[in-house]
Amino acid sequence: MRTRSSLGTGSVATADFGHWGVGSVLEAGVRAFHPAHIWVGDGVYVGHDAFLHGYHAGSIRIEAGTWLGPRVYLHGAGHIHVGREVGIGPGVHILTSQHRPTPNDRAAKRPVLGAVLAFAPVVIEDGADIGAGALILPGVRVGAGAIVGGGAVVTRDVPPRTTVVGNPARCLASSVAEEIEPA
Repeated sequence: MRTRSSLGTGSVATADFGHWGVGSVLEAGVRAFHPAHIWVGDGVYVGHDAFLHGYHAGSIRIEAGTWLGPRVYLHGAGHIHVGREVGIGPGVHILTSQHRPTPNDRAAKRPVLGAVLAFAPVVIEDGADIGAGALILPGVRVGAGAIVGGGAVVTRDVPPRTTVVGNPARCLASSVAEEIEPA
């Protein structure tokens, strides 16, 4: 059996981060691991009991004006980039790695936990909104101004200015702004 080791408490101060922006807020109970690999822009709000899991070989970058609700979980092993003025609702999970068992692993009935980890970045573009309890899986890009409904499981890219809901997330609406010529 494999021996496990603790990651520590995750208790963190703003000075521990790779960058902490002017006017940003770190609420009580936030846990951060590998905070030197986490970059937070100006005017960012990080809600109570959020869990920011930086990684020794990955990073988390949160741009200016973004709001992270309470109990958000960001796992940056494969890199996470959150754009400007993004809303990430309470209890959202963003993952950047997953176990990938091989056919040999399955034939040998090896536990999935021991399989190789595959890493893929997640990008949330400017102005997007992720509803409470949504799950964003590795390799996904959520386009600018897109809306992910609460509880959605996002398994593939979401185009800009599109609303997706459900499990798996499906397109509910798309609103592409049209340019109107002045009279």
